[in-house]
Amino acid sequence: MQALPIFLLLLFATATISSNALTTRPPPTRLLSWRSQFLGPQNAARAALRMRPLVWDPRLERYARWYASQRRNDCQLVHSNGPYGENIFWGSGVGWMPAQAAAAWVEERKWYRYSSNSCAGDNVCGHYTQIVWRETRRIGCASVTCIGGKGVFMTCNYDPPGNYIGERPY
Repeated sequence: MQALPIFLLLLFATATISSNALTTRPPPTRLLSWRSQFLGPQNAARAALRMRPLVWDPRLERYARWYASQRRNDCQLVHSNGPYGENIFWGSGVGWMPAQAAAAWVEERKWYRYSSNSCAGDNVCGHYTQIVWRETRRIGCASVTCIGGKGVFMTCNYDPPGNYIGERPY
């Protein structure tokens, strides 16, 4: 019985340390895991629709890192308005991991209505539709811990972009 609380404490401590250490890119030893956390939930959503998986693109990652660094001071949920599709995420405090941001975007699936190509009610589903945009092939993401403990900002960029008005994602 004693092992369970210690395990949970270590798990919490590891998540907190990892998040604090993560700026725009993790150390090379954690890079694959970090990318996988972004890619895993998003490619699972695409696989559910029998779509090709997204592949990691260093150019998109550089763009995402550049933009995330712009948000480091204020942590505001403001889009870059760049040439790529984009999903952004903010979490208060520390300890947020890429898989949590990706899962939040994928969770919007419950609000997407294919028949009307719209979101149910006043809900948001555009993050999900960008993830499952049929023509999108490449992804690059970044994360920053915002200055002054304002939280964690994450962004993923997609190429080719999606979410064109009047067009269905798949």
